[in-house]
Amino acid sequence: MKKSLIGLNPTELKEIVSELGMPAFTAKQIADWLYKKRVFSIDEMTNISAKNRELLNESYQVGRSLPEYSRTSTDGTKKYLFGTGSGQYIESVFIPDKERFTLCVSSQAGCKMGCEFCMTGRQGFNGQLTATEILNQIMSVPEADKLTNLVFMGMGEPFDNTNELLRALDVLTADYGYAWSPKRITVSTIGIIPGMKRFLEESTCHLAVSMHTPFAHERLEIMPIEKAYPLQEVLSLIKEYDFSHQRRVSFEYIMFDGYNDSMQHAMETVKLLRGIDCRVNLIRFHAIPDVSLKTSDEKKMIDFRDYLTKNRITCTIRRSRGEDISAACGMLSAKKTTP
Repeated sequence: MKKSLIGLNPTELKEIVSELGMPAFTAKQIADWLYKKRVFSIDEMTNISAKNRELLNESYQVGRSLPEYSRTSTDGTKKYLFGTGSGQYIESVFIPDKERFTLCVSSQAGCKMGCEFCMTGRQGFNGQLTATEILNQIMSVPEADKLTNLVFMGMGEPFDNTNELLRALDVLTADYGYAWSPKRITVSTIGIIPGMKRFLEESTCHLAVSMHTPFAHERLEIMPIEKAYPLQEVLSLIKEYDFSHQRRVSFEYIMFDGYNDSMQHAMETVKLLRGIDCRVNLIRFHAIPDVSLKTSDEKKMIDFRDYLTKNRITCTIRRSRGEDISAACGMLSAKKTTP
């Protein structure tokens, strides 16, 4: 099977052209074709000789593929289904909002984490995505040229696939690649500390942490990761880094009726986050099959938000998008379905 070029950095491309006996400058030409001009095939790299393109074609491919289908929500959100090299399927979500165009990117096919409230997690794990497959989502949606922001909040836990995630982030932010500002990219995690530590050291993209309750025993009930990496330890690590300038940390908090939406929860959240320059995003729960949890009502969400705001924690209620096409938070599926 041919190896994909998307996801490779200049050093790796130089190694390839050296092995194939091509001039060293060919590596930069390839990088430009991949990341600046975003071609689909090696044959489109017209400033590389026909002989060298033939050599490349023998063992390599660009690695891009178009989505197999899309669905459009009544609110304009679009969900795309991509195939992977291992025969699995992943979903990405395009979210237009005035002048802001965000793509919600997947990092795994399925997920190992088993969070009670997440459709992807309840379906289980089907495989890691390569940097090629991560980047292909961003490069191959029809709105690729419009994108202003990326959020790694799709299928999977990014820090359970840290190596490939960081490779993709390097392409997105490096001068040889997309040359995007890291401030346009947010990576979400439930709190896998080793991967999160690498990310904080090796990237300056924004961080979002799935919190969902300030109480450890409740978090463990709905998020098994609490046993391995308790929220308290996650917060201790975050406090070692500076988020008071350009880089941001936010906390995601899905609101469940009668479970985590009381004033006691709000007060404990304020205590836990004291000293961290952060934002809390309150999220409506979107019902999924065989889960008894229900979303909080509007008044409870507003009261919770207002308490945090009064206590100097920036807090917003995130507007739900794409629920009618199962594209909202926690609803993405690893199964291939028909449009």
